[in-house]
Amino acid sequence: MGTKGREIIGKDVDKILEMLGKAFSDEWLAYYQYWIGAKVVKGKMAGQVIAELEEHAGDELRHAGMLADRILQLGGKPPLKPEDWYKMTNCGYEAPDDPSSKAILEQNIKGEQCAIDAYTKLLEFVKDKDPITYFMVQEILKDEVEHEDDLETLLEEI
Repeated sequence: MGTKGREIIGKDVDKILEMLGKAFSDEWLAYYQYWIGAKVVKGKMAGQVIAELEEHAGDELRHAGMLADRILQLGGKPPLKPEDWYKMTNCGYEAPDDPSSKAILEQNIKGEQCAIDAYTKLLEFVKDKDPITYFMVQEILKDEVEHEDDLETLLEEI
């Protein structure tokens, strides 16, 4: 990162990098949870659930890319090994042991709610410190709120 870019953030770069690394880990685990859920889901409205999960998986992968780019801009390194994602995650990963549409939707709603909380905290931390990260996190948070709404709407229809 350039000198002026670093000056904007000041001494909080390391904490921001830590928080971004956790968010990056969450996004990869969320991507996989959506992707594998779309493969195994069964039951009521499975076709609609699959379509929604696949769309959300793509969004989570895009978020991971955004976070990786920002981590690199700030002079950090995104977590390079999947096993590190489990150590760093805010929200964890819940395997879709019950492949019913209802259970898969409930798992992913729980994950989105955790993501909303994590991004809200990140947004509060970077406010007035790092405007670039702030606007990126706002964009991601908007998607996560929409995901929760989409999933809750589908669950209500089951």
